[in-house]
Amino acid sequence: MITAFRRFCRGLPDVEERIHTSEVAYAGARVFASGYIKSHYLELGIELLREVTDPKPRTSFATSKRVTMHRYSLRHPEQFDDAIRALIREASETVGPGTRTGGTPK
Repeated sequence: MITAFRRFCRGLPDVEERIHTSEVAYAGARVFASGYIKSHYLELGIELLREVTDPKPRTSFATSKRVTMHRYSLRHPEQFDDAIRALIREASETVGPGTRTGGTPK
């Protein structure tokens, strides 16, 4: 599952892959998505400028005044579906570029 996540994120425009010991993260100017394997689950973090209810995240919390982190635990490859891909794409377009002074997206 992490291979599908990595392949998808690497296919997005202007994205840097940041590999760490325990996770992989994707960023433009700012990290917008990250993932790691926990037991046999793919744990995803997707940062967005809005709160999402569909697909319902396992948890969500603010990481800044404007950005909300959404956590997903995916057990099966088919859960990495079009809805999750759309959220990652949205995150790369809105959160990934970072912000200018005043809090508006670049």
